[in-house]
Amino acid sequence: MSRVKVAVLGATGSVGQRFIQLLDHHPFFEVTHLCASENSAGKTYGEVMKTRWKISSDIPAYAKNLVITTPDPAKTKDVVLAFSGLDSNVAGEVEKNYANAGIHIISNSKNHRMDPTVPILSAEVNSSHLEVLTSQKTKGKIITNSNCTIMGVTISLKPLLDRFGIESVMLFSMQAISGAGYPGVPTMDILGNVIPHIGGEEEKAEIEPLKCLGKVENGKILHADFSISAHCNRVPVFDGHTVCVSVKFKKKPSREEIISSWKDFSGEPQTLGLPLAPNPVILFREEEDRPQPRLDLDTGKGMTTVIGRLRPDPILDWKYVVLSHNTIRGAAGAALLNAELLYKKKFLG
Repeated sequence: MSRVKVAVLGATGSVGQRFIQLLDHHPFFEVTHLCASENSAGKTYGEVMKTRWKISSDIPAYAKNLVITTPDPAKTKDVVLAFSGLDSNVAGEVEKNYANAGIHIISNSKNHRMDPTVPILSAEVNSSHLEVLTSQKTKGKIITNSNCTIMGVTISLKPLLDRFGIESVMLFSMQAISGAGYPGVPTMDILGNVIPHIGGEEEKAEIEPLKCLGKVENGKILHADFSISAHCNRVPVFDGHTVCVSVKFKKKPSREEIISSWKDFSGEPQTLGLPLAPNPVILFREEEDRPQPRLDLDTGKGMTTVIGRLRPDPILDWKYVVLSHNTIRGAAGAALLNAELLYKKKFLG
């Protein structure tokens, strides 16, 4: 079976590099175009990335000799789908241009997330939201990831919401420096320090999970009906977003019921046997000092959400800690899993 031709937009950035790594020898997709800024255009990817590749494995052989172009749908006419790791300063217009040209977009950027006809897709959580794509007026459809911080949070909340109902959530994030992109946070700002503000993060953390966990009615996504309060902090950890979560339930569960709901949780990616689908989706650790980025980040090749420290909350009902890999499960890996789901459900033709 021939593979679907795809492009990577923002190919030289940190998320773009993860796309290129994860797409190496992928059974469904063939990367035929790499797109970046005018500064890189006209050069091979290997030439541009000689000193800029920041992943421990080598640049995949398939990518080294591809000539970079600027992100223009006229230059990538043969692709069906584009993975976008573009910065939000340029992503909105560029992604819309691709959709208008009939090329599907799976975006890691924030620009289209709040459009009621654009799903913030988390493949195990809300695959039913794909039905709103028919409400988009462009031939190419736009699908987005959530913010990387709340990806693991949303996965942890989905089985709890379905079984017990949720009234309110409080979350406190400890976000890795890789979430700021490269070159990221200045060394003198972050070493031995915690920065208690990340521009725009708290607003995204308070609203995006509600859309992810909402329901589709009349071709639009209606938000879930509970409230979230968020504190977001940058910490001196390279990869891995850790979030402390407290939840008030409509029907208060026991500890055993919560753990059981996490252990039983799976979705369409697991049913369909998608290449990047983690099994388990959620791993619960009983040790009192887990999860930790150093020890747990690569669980399920970075796609499994790791939870621990479940205990009663004296103000709400229960509290726990959730860890997810911000550049894999929270970014490129989630986008690729979404694309695999689209492929298997024949949304790509």
